[in-house]
Amino acid sequence: METLFYKEAPVERGFEYQSSLTIFGLPFVHVSFKYRKNRPVPARGIVAIGQFACGFLVIGQFAAGAIALGQFTVGLLSAGQFAVGYAAFGEFALYLGEGHGPYARNLLHWLGR
Repeated sequence: METLFYKEAPVERGFEYQSSLTIFGLPFVHVSFKYRKNRPVPARGIVAIGQFACGFLVIGQFAAGAIALGQFTVGLLSAGQFAVGYAAFGEFALYLGEGHGPYARNLLHWLGR
């Protein structure tokens, strides 16, 4: 009979960078493609880049910020495959002010107001 031994998953894996400059307690640049205990570490900063990102200028698969670029985005100026914001640009976009895309809809009109 053969016994299989599995190594325990590493506690941390991936890449992460934080600038030493902070503004309002947030790093100026935070890049995170890192996992801790098999959970993604979100990038939080003025400029945030990662799978999950939030800040002022953000780029990520799931991005939330004033200016957001990614696959699923929420922000004042939002561009992505699924975008929600005051100005939203994407294949599927919900906007308050202006939006562009094949399936862009005004959020207030969509809610019936």
